[in-house]
Amino acid sequence: MNQIFNKYQRELSAALAFAALLLVVLIVAPSFYSFGNLRDLAVSNAAVLIIALGMTLVILLGEIDISVGSQFAVLSVVAGLLAKTGLPLPLVAVVVLLIGWMLGALNGALIAWVRIPSIVVTLALMVIWRDVLRWATDGAWVQGLPASFQWFGLGQSAGQAVIVIIALLLAFALHWLMRNVAAGRAVYATGSDAEAARLAGIRPPHVTFHVFALLGAFTALAALLNSLRFAEIPSNAGVGLELKAIAAVVVGGTAINGGRGTIIGTVIGVALLGTIGTALTYAGINPYWEKAIQGAIILAAVCSEFLFAQWQTRRSITA
Repeated sequence: MNQIFNKYQRELSAALAFAALLLVVLIVAPSFYSFGNLRDLAVSNAAVLIIALGMTLVILLGEIDISVGSQFAVLSVVAGLLAKTGLPLPLVAVVVLLIGWMLGALNGALIAWVRIPSIVVTLALMVIWRDVLRWATDGAWVQGLPASFQWFGLGQSAGQAVIVIIALLLAFALHWLMRNVAAGRAVYATGSDAEAARLAGIRPPHVTFHVFALLGAFTALAALLNSLRFAEIPSNAGVGLELKAIAAVVVGGTAINGGRGTIIGTVIGVALLGTIGTALTYAGINPYWEKAIQGAIILAAVCSEFLFAQWQTRRSITA
């Protein structure tokens, strides 16, 4: 039991914090638990969850990607423009996923083989993609989307349920793959010690490249599913999305320096951070406090990781 607690301390802490939040909201604002609100909360956080799943793999490598918000905007607009040409939804999905993979692969190639730090690469591309999109659209939203593109959203409960189910199935599949497939173990090994992984026959640059490419594909899927919910697609979509995803991953227990973390922890992190804003509104508290509370939770998570690592170090020295 003690070993399980030590291994999953951060995940358990996030789960306890989420349970405490739900309990407080139950006492203060029981109307929060209406079916309509819970459905809207799940649907609105589905895109964040999908991107956070890919971000988990990136952070497990000890890397970072702050360009996903800009990629999300580009891919959302591309999906809308393709739909307006009359292209069937399945073909729109294939093209958008391919473009997303290519955007992620560009990040991966520059980081893995050109060896530019991930923060530099993704910061530069975050700005580039935003400016390119602003220039291409002149700030205009994509309007007049065909009805065949929108059946997932516009108040259709069945379509909204499909969006949530896809996000949860993706989380379950990735959790299983990370635990049972060699590629998942290679991500952990590379993040823990790239040189040791290389000596064990793993090629860290290839792992890094494919993880960033996969995050690009996940971002494309999130952009596509989110676009299906609305009658218009804003050209400034995804602002702050990268911070939400990174925060959820860190709060969910993934070590920011790589090598340790779980998909389940990320799901809990998304649920916790995604609930705070709506909970504040139902409790009658100014929603502007949401960012401050999220920041405090992130700081507490990082500090607890640092203190726990120090405690383990002292314990191993005295043992």
